Amino acid sequence: MNTQQEIKIVTADPSAIGLFGLAITTFLASTVKLGWTDSLSLVIPWAILLGGFAQIFAAALEAKLNNTFGMTAFGAYGFFWLAVGSCWLIQLGVFGPTLQAAADSTQFGVAFLGYLFLTIFLTIGALETNKVLFTDFALIIVLFVSLTLSSFGIAKPFMSAVAGWSELLIALLSFYAAGAAVLNKHFGFEFLPVGKPFGIIKKPA
Repeated sequence: MNTQQEIKIVTADPSAIGLFGLAITTFLASTVKLGWTDSLSLVIPWAILLGGFAQIFAAALEAKLNNTFGMTAFGAYGFFWLAVGSCWLIQLGVFGPTLQAAADSTQFGVAFLGYLFLTIFLTIGALETNKVLFTDFALIIVLFVSLTLSSFGIAKPFMSAVAGWSELLIALLSFYAAGAAVLNKHFGFEFLPVGKPFGIIKKPA
């Protein structure tokens, strides 16, 4: 008699590597906006490999866990950094003078505005995850507002500074969230607190 044996595949929590990818990239990018470092040249590899590929890798694993929220967040921001890294390469003339000369930086603002819309929805979802993640997304809203306005030439120096400081705070919070994801899972209890969900959004009876 043939019997079917159910095989349960256990997938590790991918949020830590995704959050670390976000953290290291925003950390580096913030230093340029704040004038602590010069040029984007050596930021680009980190943006592509950590901001892009690490988050996309996390998104693929979140999909296996049937986590639409995590898959969307890591996937969207992962592809964001791949696109931004590619745009930086164009601005630096890597793909030739024709593309460099034709680059219109206000188009960044349109893309940032689109990501602002997505981030607002993700922030609403983060209300029912934990307080650290919610705060992270709230800061990303501030980042995209400032990046959008800066790209459109509105209060550019001030908005660029706001973007730099918000990126720095996002990085620090994401480092903490990544550490919490690793250690809380490793120890089997909440070693680093992340805060309970707000409990605001409830499923209708």
